[in-house]
Amino acid sequence: MADPLVPVSAGAFAGPMVVPVVLSGGAGTRLWPMSRGAYPKQFLPLAGENSLLQETLERLSGPLFHPPMVVCNEEHRFVVAEQSRAIGLPPAAIVLEPVGRNTAPAAAIAALLIRERFPGALALLAPSDHVITYPGRFRDIVAAAVPAARAGRVVTFGVVPDKPETGYGYIRVGRELSEAPPACAVERFIEKPDRDKAQAMLDQGGHLWNGGLFLFDPEIFLAELKRFAPRLLEGAQEALAKADRDHDFTRLDREAFEAIPGDSIDYAVMEHTDRAAVIATDVGWSDLGAWSALWDIAPHDEAGNVVRGDVLVRNTTNSYIRSEGPLVAVTGVDDLMVVATDDAVMVVPRERAQDVKALAEELKAQGRREHAQHTTVYRPWGTYRGIDHGERHQVKHIVVKPGGCLSLQMHHHRAEHWIVVRGTARVTQGERVFLLHENQSTYIPEGTVHRLENPGILPLSLIEVQSGSYLGEDDIVRFEDNYGRKEATS
Repeated sequence: MADPLVPVSAGAFAGPMVVPVVLSGGAGTRLWPMSRGAYPKQFLPLAGENSLLQETLERLSGPLFHPPMVVCNEEHRFVVAEQSRAIGLPPAAIVLEPVGRNTAPAAAIAALLIRERFPGALALLAPSDHVITYPGRFRDIVAAAVPAARAGRVVTFGVVPDKPETGYGYIRVGRELSEAPPACAVERFIEKPDRDKAQAMLDQGGHLWNGGLFLFDPEIFLAELKRFAPRLLEGAQEALAKADRDHDFTRLDREAFEAIPGDSIDYAVMEHTDRAAVIATDVGWSDLGAWSALWDIAPHDEAGNVVRGDVLVRNTTNSYIRSEGPLVAVTGVDDLMVVATDDAVMVVPRERAQDVKALAEELKAQGRREHAQHTTVYRPWGTYRGIDHGERHQVKHIVVKPGGCLSLQMHHHRAEHWIVVRGTARVTQGERVFLLHENQSTYIPEGTVHRLENPGILPLSLIEVQSGSYLGEDDIVRFEDNYGRKEATS
């Protein structure tokens, strides 16, 4: 039996009341080909000028909130750090998951950290890849939910439905909580329904979409985990106790974290606890679960189309046409999603947009790189983009940000030619260190220890031509690295 629902003291924490916990572990395969494993949808500017992660960090800022904690995949750590720095909202902590384990283990880790660092503060779990059109209204609703969380409730935010959506779970709303209005008790969580059941719930009223956001006191949440998912909690405690602190990152112990049962917050806690509460929200929410969701939220032209990028459209209606590279010309179609990048084109009927996930999974099963990698690859020092490759050669466009520095390294099987297009490069080549300016070049023989740096205040742009018997990214012997990396990446 749960403890009586009594108000939770604010304790010793004198700062803002809420610590946002931004969950950034999803792969976003339903938004392939733009969203890929190495650079998923939360890092893309899909609904505005900033990425979804940046928009999430911005709406979770203000007097109510402490600087956020971000939980992300280890591979995405530098992207999270760079995108948050770019908007002036650096996280209080970046927690690195070695593998994906769903939302409940991430919530457990966050609750443990907040209890330790900010005793008395509440935790707000928020996915990094959702769109909320009215962020001010959303902040007001979070503030309105604080009394319920202080009263010992685990609060979820239900989205007021406007159509019989079959891609979301639902919440049946119970009685209003007298101790913490406008929150209501959760009567029941309902799995994703078929269309007839979704329409019946919409007609009946009293049902909300499950938006996947949660506000709670960490002590209460951890107590509920101990009741309903003790193995999960024990694994989270061990993974955190054995974690490494690496620069600005908390790197969870791999062995301990891999042993944690992967589960969602709904399954681990919310469907069992008698502390669950819900607050209805109407904030222009979308989880961007498919390309059709982007068509739903974007402004349409007079023919019902949404057009982005270099696109030519004729005699086309009710379609989403987007190009991130080549010219895309479409004529005589209706209700299509067409998305082109520089290495892939995806076409699907709007009503079957969820099927894109199966395409990405098939590419992975075939061992192709397009499910995971873009032609542009992001590194902590900048980016590189593949331009051409053959049996014994590869050409890349490399951009090194100001102050960026690649690792001191050596290759066994390839030589490299560097041509500076813009900016100034500082080159280490064996015992020599020298500068290269625009239109100058150098040659790095195989087996030579070398390094590339940008000492300037502008981005360094250069063309790299690799030649040799093996051109894989794992042909790197690293001697020094400014970013604490151990894996074989440039």
